[in-house]
Amino acid sequence: MPERTNDLLTGVLIGGLIGAALGVLFAPKSGKETREDIARKTDELLFKAKEEYETALEKSKYLYEAAVKKAQGFQSLAHEKVGDVEETVTELTEKGKEAFLDNKNRFKKALDAGIDAFKEEKKEEIS
Repeated sequence: MPERTNDLLTGVLIGGLIGAALGVLFAPKSGKETREDIARKTDELLFKAKEEYETALEKSKYLYEAAVKKAQGFQSLAHEKVGDVEETVTELTEKGKEAFLDNKNRFKKALDAGIDAFKEEKKEEIS
């Protein structure tokens, strides 16, 4: 339970007890009536404290559920982004392979052309 809720409950209980005690002390009643008043005020305070506790518990439950939903949303978004990144990496890998093979073929053609030119040059020198 949040600290603010605990502080509120504590304040309600202490304030109620002080108010009840002062009311009982300054009321001109018999001992039996005073005890009955104390018992009644105690019951009222316990009822109020229980209501406050239940309200705080309900709010905590709501906040917890909202946080869980938000976390699930973030998890879902993260999975989606991971899928997007995987897809992009796969595409880039394929493009990289294609570029490598294309450059390899160009280099081989250039090398073959250079060898052919060299052979032609040697043939011409011999003839």
